[in-house]
Amino acid sequence: MVPLKIGMIGLDTSHCEAFVNLLHYGDSPHHVPGGRVVGAYPGGSQLFSLSRDRVAGFTKTLHEKHGIPIFPSIEELASQSEAFFLESVDGRQHLEQFRILSRFGKPVFIDKPFACSFADARAIADLAAQKKVPVMSCSAVRYGKGIAGLLPADARALSCETYGPSGILPDYPGYFWYGVHAADVLFSYMGKGCRSVQVIHGENLDLLVGLWADGRMGTLRGIRFQPAEFGCTVFSDKGVKAGLALGDPPYYALMLKEVMRFFQTAQPPIDVEETVEIMAFLEAAGESLQAGGETVALPG
Repeated sequence: MVPLKIGMIGLDTSHCEAFVNLLHYGDSPHHVPGGRVVGAYPGGSQLFSLSRDRVAGFTKTLHEKHGIPIFPSIEELASQSEAFFLESVDGRQHLEQFRILSRFGKPVFIDKPFACSFADARAIADLAAQKKVPVMSCSAVRYGKGIAGLLPADARALSCETYGPSGILPDYPGYFWYGVHAADVLFSYMGKGCRSVQVIHGENLDLLVGLWADGRMGTLRGIRFQPAEFGCTVFSDKGVKAGLALGDPPYYALMLKEVMRFFQTAQPPIDVEETVEIMAFLEAAGESLQAGGETVALPG
């Protein structure tokens, strides 16, 4: 099989080298076959310190250690690629970058978070539909061993509690930085239909309580103490299941298998409308936090 030619946009996250290691080297633990990063565009955001301070180092590593060609523009990289990793760690850049990528009609994986506002998320999904561009986005934790696939296929989640690290940074919007991980797991079991969210704020954690339109309830504990782990408990019509996310295989390796299947089939495994709703949930949760714990309806 000829490896799929993948372009990488945004060299400011550890996922960049991690994906290259998994794809390019057959002797790498948890090797994922089928693709090769044929070029990269560094990008970088001046608004976010964890982008601004890291983009040069990751760019140097990919180019000098792994031989990845560096392109001066997304357009030039896109012309050489068959699919895209949109890795820019500042989700506020994703809409602008996706507008360029959408012109090429090729599958796009948008790393977490899909966006940093409901408006941007809605715009990306609408543009993808208009241009018929296959899009997938998620947290790698969604596929973590120990918490993925806890329920049988015919089970229905009646409630779910997820938890995990959820630091809030001074130069990044609300819960979008790390709260997105546990939120993604929550929606992987509860599905779409959340109508409102309330945040109960504590010194070491925040409790996010979501109410679904059909009366179901889901909760997320965003932890700000150490050690903190990802986990969930699912209450279903088939019983209660609970698990902790295990780090081996790495979350991102399990996710990358799904991403490569998506690239090859152009069939997203996650409904983009679910992804948009997760962004709406995170935005409303941030508003609830700022409003002292008032219940806030999800936008849209």
